[in-house]
Amino acid sequence: MIRLKNAAPRVLAVGDLMLDVYLWGKTSRVSPEAPVPIVDVEKTSVVLGGAGNVASNLLSLGAKTFVCGAIGDDKSGEQLKALLENGGADASAVVAQTGRKTSRKTRVVAQRQQIVRFDDESKEAISQRTEEALKSAIAAVMPQVDIVLLSDYGKGVLTDSLTQFTIKTAKALGKKVLIDPKGVDYSKYKGATLITPNRKEASEALGRDLPSLESVKEAGAKLRRDLSLDYAIITLSEDGMMVCGEKGEHIPTRAREVYDVTGAGDTALAALGFALGANAAIEEAAHFANVAAAVAVSKIGNATVTIDEALAYEYRHSINQSQRKIVSSEQAAYEAQKARQSGRKVVFTNGCFDLLHRGHVEYLRKSRELGDLLIVGLNGDKSVRAIKGENRPIVCEEDRAYMLAALAFVDFVAPFDDPTPIELIKAVKPDVLTKGADYKGEKLVGSEYAKKTVLVDLVEGRSTSGAIAKILSSGKAK
Repeated sequence: MIRLKNAAPRVLAVGDLMLDVYLWGKTSRVSPEAPVPIVDVEKTSVVLGGAGNVASNLLSLGAKTFVCGAIGDDKSGEQLKALLENGGADASAVVAQTGRKTSRKTRVVAQRQQIVRFDDESKEAISQRTEEALKSAIAAVMPQVDIVLLSDYGKGVLTDSLTQFTIKTAKALGKKVLIDPKGVDYSKYKGATLITPNRKEASEALGRDLPSLESVKEAGAKLRRDLSLDYAIITLSEDGMMVCGEKGEHIPTRAREVYDVTGAGDTALAALGFALGANAAIEEAAHFANVAAAVAVSKIGNATVTIDEALAYEYRHSINQSQRKIVSSEQAAYEAQKARQSGRKVVFTNGCFDLLHRGHVEYLRKSRELGDLLIVGLNGDKSVRAIKGENRPIVCEEDRAYMLAALAFVDFVAPFDDPTPIELIKAVKPDVLTKGADYKGEKLVGSEYAKKTVLVDLVEGRSTSGAIAKILSSGKAK
């Protein structure tokens, strides 16, 4: 996830634009006129909602953001467009329709709780003239972007015709299209890359309950099949999300504190689009979206999320992440196969990595730069003794594996006890096999099972043997 920190994909957000108004205050008494709380309003804030909130999150993450949608020719519309432009978005594709009312949702919040919400908006479909203007704007901006997000709130912007036009225009140029859907008829989303309904929305669209994770997986498979999608991602609130591609993969929730779920779907869509627009694999993108949504629900109101916040949250709440990266040979082979199926390049290397030092770290970092997934075969204690002698390893297998797994650029660590990693390499079938430059002129073990072998330059003067010799020398000196 850390590699997304400096990404800057170009993203087009299309959909229902809204203003979200928050009246913040305190309440300590009940009205004598009716059994309702009296809220003493202390401040008012106005932020972007709907597709505007998707755009806000994209901007917060660092994406170059283009926005397309319809607003009314009213003060709320002017305010909404100004918020987009002041935030750094390209709002040239936002069209004002005469007589239409800009969607405005007002929430009253007291003691960190939403008391009431009232809406003032237009829900009818946009006019034919507005639709044609939006189509022209989408066609003009499409070549400039990497990915397209459709945020459908059922307020009349994403008509069947405009939705299909956007999908076909994007796909013709090889652009992915991600959709947060609305309603029970999903036929207008056919041909998109993926849709992201929540469990309730998917249940209503399919006309059946989804009580278990298995039923959710089946629902995702049906949506994917019926709508000719590459993926269907069903969000599951406190249960995380289900990513349905060739197989269904459940990603548990990362949320620990939930204060307000307002806009969490917008954040998840933006994070997915940001990651996929930066060429992340679907699993990495879904994981990132899950973390971003967890950050969002820990805040009050429509909240944006930054890369640094997501990374910090991941660090705080993933104490056992290193342990999860330590896998068996069979699991390593499965992860490699899964990565290749999603178009990622698998790199494999191996070693004892006793007394982890800078040379090891640089070697592994350079190896990871040669592909998209790095699997490290780790000589187990038995294997190290056979190679280095009875006094090695200095650090036990469990600790060596844990420290390697703690490195951000190491994706998986697979310990093995055989004298060589030949069986592990045969199972993984890496795209790239790396060893240190000191192996120049030698035949690398397992090279026949790799598409390519690369010798990586080592950091001069850094070695475990050298460190051990220095320690022993220091002891004798005393």
